[in-house]
Amino acid sequence: MSIIHKSTVSKYFEDFSIGDKYVLPSRTQTSAIFTMFQAASGDNDPIHYDREFCKKKGHPEMLAHGLQVLIQTAAGAGSFPSEVRESLLGLIEVSGKMLKPVYREDTLYPELVVSNLILQSTTGIIEMKALVNNQNNVLVFEGYHKYLVKKKNNDN
Repeated sequence: MSIIHKSTVSKYFEDFSIGDKYVLPSRTQTSAIFTMFQAASGDNDPIHYDREFCKKKGHPEMLAHGLQVLIQTAAGAGSFPSEVRESLLGLIEVSGKMLKPVYREDTLYPELVVSNLILQSTTGIIEMKALVNNQNNVLVFEGYHKYLVKKKNNDN
């Protein structure tokens, strides 16, 4: 069985504009997500996985790991990868700040917004601001992704 990808005409560096927005699917940070992140990361700090430990530290619930919040901004959850299927060379940089705590059962609403376009000779860098709000519309994470994308009519 082969996987069929949605057919989209690929966009190149010149096809993007500052302000282009990619709203990613919301996701509630369930116990299952906490468990999967713990298994994948190997992070066994009880602040992320022991509810009673968290309560003793003054938190109302288990505290999400910062990287667990960061991964909610993965562009692959939205339409960006299908738009750059032929032109994307790679993700070249990720950064961010955890602004507020995220707890088990918080629902996160991530989005990426093109904030800078850096033209190079045969490629360009698309810089996207990564924003994550919680269910109370509180900004809990802010950061950046940078993608290296081909310009049109390049054989590279």
